[in-house]
Amino acid sequence: MPLRYPRAHSARGAARDRGTGCRQGVRAMNLPVLHADLSTNPRLSSWIRVAADNTIELLIGKVELGQGTVTALAQMAAEELCVPLASLRVTAGATEHCPDQGLTVGSVSVQIGGMAVRAACAEVRQRFIAAASLRLDVARDAVHVAQGRFSCDAHPGRALTYGELASAVDLDAPADGSAMPRHWASREISGTSAARLDLSTKLFGAAFVHDLELPGMLHGRVVRPPSYGARLIGFDAGAVRALPGVEQVLVDGRFIGVCAQREEQAVKAALVAQRLARWDGEANLPAPDAAQSWLPALPSQPSTVEAAAEPTGTQLHARIDARYSKPFLSHASIGPACALAHWQAVAPERPHLSVWSHTQGSFALQRELAATFGLAPDQVSVTHKDGAGCYGHNGADDVALDAALLSRACGLPVRVQWSREDELSWASFGSAMVMRVDAGLDANGRIAHWRYDVWSHTHAVRPGTGNGAALLAAWHREQPGALPEPRDFPFTQGGGGQRNAQPLYKMAGREIVYHFVPARTLRCSALRTLGAFANVFAIESAMDELAALAGIDPIAFRIAHLDDPRAIAVLDTVARESGWHDARPEAKRADAMRGRGVGFAQYKNSAAYCAVVIEVEVTDRILLERVTVAVDAGEVINPDGLMNQVEGGVLQAASWTLKEAVQWDQTQITSRSWDDYPILRFDEVPGEFAVHILPHPELPPLGVGECAAGPTAAAIGNALADALGLRVRDLPLTPERLLAALHEA
Repeated sequence: MPLRYPRAHSARGAARDRGTGCRQGVRAMNLPVLHADLSTNPRLSSWIRVAADNTIELLIGKVELGQGTVTALAQMAAEELCVPLASLRVTAGATEHCPDQGLTVGSVSVQIGGMAVRAACAEVRQRFIAAASLRLDVARDAVHVAQGRFSCDAHPGRALTYGELASAVDLDAPADGSAMPRHWASREISGTSAARLDLSTKLFGAAFVHDLELPGMLHGRVVRPPSYGARLIGFDAGAVRALPGVEQVLVDGRFIGVCAQREEQAVKAALVAQRLARWDGEANLPAPDAAQSWLPALPSQPSTVEAAAEPTGTQLHARIDARYSKPFLSHASIGPACALAHWQAVAPERPHLSVWSHTQGSFALQRELAATFGLAPDQVSVTHKDGAGCYGHNGADDVALDAALLSRACGLPVRVQWSREDELSWASFGSAMVMRVDAGLDANGRIAHWRYDVWSHTHAVRPGTGNGAALLAAWHREQPGALPEPRDFPFTQGGGGQRNAQPLYKMAGREIVYHFVPARTLRCSALRTLGAFANVFAIESAMDELAALAGIDPIAFRIAHLDDPRAIAVLDTVARESGWHDARPEAKRADAMRGRGVGFAQYKNSAAYCAVVIEVEVTDRILLERVTVAVDAGEVINPDGLMNQVEGGVLQAASWTLKEAVQWDQTQITSRSWDDYPILRFDEVPGEFAVHILPHPELPPLGVGECAAGPTAAAIGNALADALGLRVRDLPLTPERLLAALHEA
């Protein structure tokens, strides 16, 4: 797969950085005096620890979710410290050791979190340079740093290591913002495709939380109610306790948990408990329909994202009034959620809870667990352990509370793993959404009117981040926690349901309204991109519809409405690399129709720019033939990592677009297996896939993890319309939905 990321400057080959590298030859990176993450975690030893044996440990609050984040942050640290990447040991997401950098979300781990690492390490290097200058008896600007060794021209052959200087440097002191990162042209590690630090143990060892074993550990399973509102009216706990290997049966309100000596014993006990439990419930969910028409019918709280401009009096020559929708989406991680907990009564009045979880926010989970059990935060330690790839609020935090409750009940370490049914029916979903575009063109084919409305539930019920209890088991206990107040992220923080509701395009008469639906239907919270996936799908589909009315090529139509040169460059690149203006190839399959479409956005209007062109063949279903992506993410720390993130984002978005939708009736979730909730298969991956990076190492890095999702959905939808002359506006684009649209046409 082609990867365009040339070396930025010959100076990158420089082998060393002088002591004045903290100042001379280094430009300010437009950083504040003290970076935000650094101001809340100012002690340098909370970021870097150096031992006398020359061990250098990098401590970070961001965690690895399968995207190579930890590797990229380690590259940034090694660059600033002037040490080989292999010499760093990284600890991530451990509340007892690491700085609190918030959640690993929003594609900001490098864009924001990495810049804090860079700033902290620049200060550490500067302080070691000061110590080396004293030890070598030379001025600071005479000290060179390379490969972790401090030397000077006045004493050839003599060099000091970080370990030798460690006793002379006080890293328990706070950062002061005096050091500046190295100039982009002198970087040698950042900008290279370093091998992922996490892959070796994942491929050849026991790296995942599922593999972790603690001495004396029991295995737990939880029996869930059959529906959100079901009440437990009868249960024979004694019959379950009598099963082989069962050590504990915990019944706390609607929460039923079992602990056994072996995992298969716990699984069997949970199945028996499920059969013995008697529930009473009611039908209180909205009646589902394919176009999500029930959602705008619920009471909503409208807010103006962008107010309408003064009327221009322009006569519209063509107009669309189109409605688009997206269903509830599951996280659908192939590996189920898992966590371990150990409740230790070190002192009766001050117990300690240790948790190992694939959480995206170790400190947020620490706060939530402490509040749940009435403990001080320092009585809870949370350690991140790798798990199945997931981007959003899935079951990783919920299962941690399950394990903690069971560990407290039996007094031993407990490992709890969810079932597939648990994952698909009880983890939070990405909200269903409805988008309406009312837009028109003037006589010159330019957009002269744009009214956009979007309806959505919340995308913001993560644990430890708001009022109320956000963990599943807390709602099922005899004394349930209060449900979180319905809210969503404000637009100033990137938005929730309104994320990417503002197009980058220049349009007259723009008016954008977000209708937040606070009602609780299906359990909703954050899922990758929040509202951006649906909003970009709707906006970019409407752009194609308007381009067709104007009789203008879709990419040319977009460029005509842009004044951001980086956005234009991304579209120009994807057009060139995809052969957009070349003759279209014939379909490979008999009776198939071939089409291609484009989608574009800047994620959150502040992160990476991404344009996607997809070619499809349509038979009884949509088959992905060729994908071309162009991305501008500013400085790229690890090009191979960026490419992997974009590829993964495209494939997940393609799965959402073509297959995925949560199913329910008015009582319960009915999509509880892969048969009911299919995802993209290996044999459905595009045959050709190319990612092209527009290099800007001189610019700040932009978040890339979620940038491809919305453009991918739009490109597939537009390609379908190109192939059949038929537009389907409700996701997913399943064979059944295509057939229905053909019958209606």
